[in-house]
Amino acid sequence: MPDRVSIPSRGMVLAAGFGTRLRPITDSLPKPMVPLRGRTLVDRALDRLEAVGVKTAVVNLHHLGDQLEAHLKKRNRPEILFSPEAEILETGGGVKKALPLLGDEPFYAVNGDVCWLDGKIPALKRLAAAWNDETMDALLLNQPITTAVGYDGWVGDFIMDSFGRLRRRREREVAPFIFAGVQILHPRLFAGAPEGAFSLNLLYNKAIEAGRLWGLRHDGEWYHIGTPEGLAEVEAELHHLSGQAENR
Repeated sequence: MPDRVSIPSRGMVLAAGFGTRLRPITDSLPKPMVPLRGRTLVDRALDRLEAVGVKTAVVNLHHLGDQLEAHLKKRNRPEILFSPEAEILETGGGVKKALPLLGDEPFYAVNGDVCWLDGKIPALKRLAAAWNDETMDALLLNQPITTAVGYDGWVGDFIMDSFGRLRRRREREVAPFIFAGVQILHPRLFAGAPEGAFSLNLLYNKAIEAGRLWGLRHDGEWYHIGTPEGLAEVEAELHHLSGQAENR
């Protein structure tokens, strides 16, 4: 990794969703505010951004957004800007609406409900070091499906070639990687994007056709928190790892 890595100065945490699979917890609590070993998921994501030097983070709001906004106003770093959504805009629409707050340069986008442990080098730094502005519109962190704790699927999201370029799996094909909910995006990815609600998958597919969607394999632990049972599983796994570290 180069000694000097250009870290995006801005990032976004996607936090507007309903978290329906995590009900009844999310009936009264935004999913990004669910605590995991005493720290909320959204604060864990913002901690990661702060740790690599991100100065400003945009957080989109919808489901129980007032509660999330009040919680995040207690933070001093990074600077938090809010992007409220009157109607849920999904991942793509939410980021597109926030673009005026994110600027013209590449930025991090992190799902507000993911949890990961870094390898020797923070995943956000590895993404920044791998970013190539000439060839990429999006760079996605990918987790091997075999080591994704709490993930209950089996077909995966992407196939990645030896250079890191991504494609979708074909019919009857199993993809070895799932998107880890952590990425660098360039605003140009959203050129011609539709208005209103849409998924980032629409833009990923466009980038695949142009050869401009790339991936990076995560070299640490990654946890999927989709259900109350999954949350309990992740809590137990992190408790186990914490005990191992203390006994070393």
